Amino acid sequence: PRCEVNFRRRSSSHPRGSFKRAAMASGGHLSALVLARGGSKGIPLKNIKPLAGVPLIGWVLRAAKHSAVFDSIWVSTDNDDIERVAKKFGAKVHRRSLEVSKDSTSSLETIQEFLKQHDEVDSVMNIQATSPCLHPEHLQEVISMFRSGQYDSIFSVVRRHHFRWQEVNIKGEASEGEVTVPLGHNPAKRLRRQDWSGELCENGSIYLATRKIIEDGYLQHGKVGYYEMKAEHSVDIDIDIDWPIAEQRVLCYGYCGEQQAAGIQLVVSAIDGCLTDDHLRVSSSGEEHSTFCASDMAAIRTLQGKGVEVRFLSDLNLTVHTKFAEKLGCKLKQGTADKLSQLNSWRVKLGLGWEQVAYFGYDSSDAGCLQKAGLSGVPLSAVSDLAKSYARFQSTLSGGQGAFRQFALFVQETNEKTKVGDNQNAPHHNAVDELAPSKQEASEKAKVKEDPPPKRHRKTHADGATHVETQ
Repeated sequence: PRCEVNFRRRSSSHPRGSFKRAAMASGGHLSALVLARGGSKGIPLKNIKPLAGVPLIGWVLRAAKHSAVFDSIWVSTDNDDIERVAKKFGAKVHRRSLEVSKDSTSSLETIQEFLKQHDEVDSVMNIQATSPCLHPEHLQEVISMFRSGQYDSIFSVVRRHHFRWQEVNIKGEASEGEVTVPLGHNPAKRLRRQDWSGELCENGSIYLATRKIIEDGYLQHGKVGYYEMKAEHSVDIDIDIDWPIAEQRVLCYGYCGEQQAAGIQLVVSAIDGCLTDDHLRVSSSGEEHSTFCASDMAAIRTLQGKGVEVRFLSDLNLTVHTKFAEKLGCKLKQGTADKLSQLNSWRVKLGLGWEQVAYFGYDSSDAGCLQKAGLSGVPLSAVSDLAKSYARFQSTLSGGQGAFRQFALFVQETNEKTKVGDNQNAPHHNAVDELAPSKQEASEKAKVKEDPPPKRHRKTHADGATHVETQ
């Protein structure tokens, strides 16, 4: 049998609601399935480790839910903690058997078990948990392709410009031994990047197929389509060194959820434990001393320079807090037993909705504010599990050591997303800002070359293997 593999360029021209109607009208139960076992070897419990303050699987579950194209969203796991996080993000849970929870188990075998126990499912999209830069628009466009009836299976790819080589063992010849041969290029005529369309590589984010194809033992079969994603959205996490890279990438290009066009207008932070290390030093003469981080102070000034109001709340009444707030020109409310009431009072007086408020907290007294605010965060040193559970962002730094600066960057990235046309959450390149000057190089590099024009590809299918031949 022959399979056509067609290129499809990303597009944001479709209104979000239209995909839901198309899915329902075409019939057939379509499920999203995230595979997340608890026995990750490279990074223990990787699938729920906080990435930029959000459990790793939360990034893709949020995108799947907000895409509004699935009849059901599932997480397949063997772990109680992963099950709890999955349900928190609105997913159903399939408790996989021990047989498909081994290191040697393939994704295909796990999906096949899921289908055996869910007869209602006609097609399934396997979404990789370690693809945190996936957006609802990516899923919507893949489903639009699938619902067109032109494809039986679709997978995601990224275009790479790598010169690959392969080690080959030669026996029985004078040159017996290991040699290295080029793959897909001629070393005598090395093409410049701008003269070469590159190669399409699976990025592992998405595999969509009908029930029959998966039951027959394939992820890609029949009429196969591929969906090209940009490099900035093709993130994978496998070992420890991948984590900080992915964290920076997701802050720039991840999908942070629905935001109002006005963005964050008010940032309120607790002082103790957030802007300090929660230590108060008192001299023999009774003078109070606390240590504040210079980069946190610079981040506050940057937010103020961009029109964001910054204010502070504290349980205590300390002169050092007053001096700190005065130095930065910020309002401060001290000795308040009910932080949520004070935060709400400020919000009402400024005429803001909760979605325009961000809060950075530390302990249980901050939990109510963290729960209500549109954006919420805690430092690495936060002492309250309740506060952590409500936080959308968890810093990798402790209070008084730059944690607020990281949260300020998160706020600023979120505000940048609200400025991108009608669809404020569409993938985009962020503006350079004072909080993250290192992004300028990455942004300029991303803009050097536009995507190549669409190309047609044809695939000759032989015993289930996938080979893409570029015409």
